[in-house]
Amino acid sequence: MAEGRKSTLVLVAEHAGVSIATVSRVLNGLPAAQKTADAVRAAASELGYVPDATARSLKVGKTEQIALAVADVGNPVYVAMMNQISQAVTDAGYRLVTSSTGNNPDDQIALLDSLNRGYADGVILSPLRVTESLIEALQASRLPIVVIGSLPENVRIDSVRADSVAGMALAVQHLADQGAKRIAFVNGPIDTVPGAARLRGYLAALDEQGMPTNADVQVSAEDFTFDAGLVAAQTLLDQATPDAIVCANDLLAIATMKTLAKRGIRVPQDVLLIGMDDTELAELSTPSITSVNLGSVRRAKEAASLLIRRLKDPEAPIARVVIDPTLTIRESSVAPA
Repeated sequence: MAEGRKSTLVLVAEHAGVSIATVSRVLNGLPAAQKTADAVRAAASELGYVPDATARSLKVGKTEQIALAVADVGNPVYVAMMNQISQAVTDAGYRLVTSSTGNNPDDQIALLDSLNRGYADGVILSPLRVTESLIEALQASRLPIVVIGSLPENVRIDSVRADSVAGMALAVQHLADQGAKRIAFVNGPIDTVPGAARLRGYLAALDEQGMPTNADVQVSAEDFTFDAGLVAAQTLLDQATPDAIVCANDLLAIATMKTLAKRGIRVPQDVLLIGMDDTELAELSTPSITSVNLGSVRRAKEAASLLIRRLKDPEAPIARVVIDPTLTIRESSVAPA
């Protein structure tokens, strides 16, 4: 390349053999085919291309932006978190930029790679799956990061998590108090952090109550979504006849209640039901759904506070915050007299 000639998106696109839109997509951390992404990054590196956001941030020393990355911005839990974090960072003089990364750690790693090039001053990340590769990316980041979720003890990154095990104990204890003898569980994917924790809590709670942990009353949905819950609930009811069901979140609980209704099974008259997360959906449902409150708003507020603290004091001690759960009792779990 001729001396003094400035690299642009056009030059990078020509060098990589892709469109300008594809270059922009890759350099902004959005999903792309691995071969394409590698070609774009190699071309950008060879040409010395620096994204405009990085150039701007170098001039002022910061972007005045905080990034929030969650699995699904449509999930009511993440909406509540986003609102809380947005208020906190705005009060501190920052803008909030939100990304929906799904549950693939590779997409979160790509986003971190993009943000590290000058698109944000700090990151709040809520991953469903925590892999070795993601941990390496978190530790290598030049940006302050707070994770909403569980991390291995040796990972020195600020984090805030819910106590899903204790939350499940509250749910099972309540159902046992209502006379339930055969408590089923509709979980999300067990290879996720919340799925694994809630399964541990369910099994431990049944053991505490002296109840059997039969495999036929345990099902795992492919995702923590309403549609996945419909499939999981159908599977459960095809193989078991529980007198109570705990669901790993409120979306799964609503899907389960809908499936029960289609089969003429009434809540709470025939089956008691409990969800988790205590979202507005639980209150608005008919009947209203008892739900474990895992402190999503409190977790979000604490995460924002930790990140702002880290931005002000990079040498502050690492914080590990655990939010205690509560149980909001509504119509779906109260056994008829």
